Amino acid sequence: MPTGIVTFDYGAWAVRYPSLAAVVSEPLAQAYFNEARLFCDNTRFSPVLDTTVRAALLNMLVAHLAQLNLPAGGGDGSAGGTNAAAPSPLVGRITNATEGSVSVQTQMDLPLGSAQWFNQTPYGAQFWAATAAYRTMRYVPIPPRDMDPYSPW
Repeated sequence: MPTGIVTFDYGAWAVRYPSLAAVVSEPLAQAYFNEARLFCDNTRFSPVLDTTVRAALLNMLVAHLAQLNLPAGGGDGSAGGTNAAAPSPLVGRITNATEGSVSVQTQMDLPLGSAQWFNQTPYGAQFWAATAAYRTMRYVPIPPRDMDPYSPW
């Protein structure tokens, strides 16, 4: 019997996101996948029942997390990587930038239910758009009048 749980396939992820796979190692991508499960339920009770669709959504989140944590100079940021630089300290979207005497302003307002965190990368924006159907209200019709209110329905 299938468990309804998606396992991370680095090879498939690398084919879909080759520019990120070039700088993100398999163990680091697995760590991002584990973190992505905080944002997308990966159990048999997930609202995304189709495991193929859920795998694609989780891969989008892995790419989003990888892009957010990508070091400014490239590399995977690990001690054994090509460049052990830290990820960019900027958080949010850039609202203003000047060139002379370099200045950058960012803004990170996160109202409840906001898509801003996801819209920081194209991968997160894709995830947000693809999951719109799972964020809508679900209609549950009321039971018929002649139904016993104490019976399970």
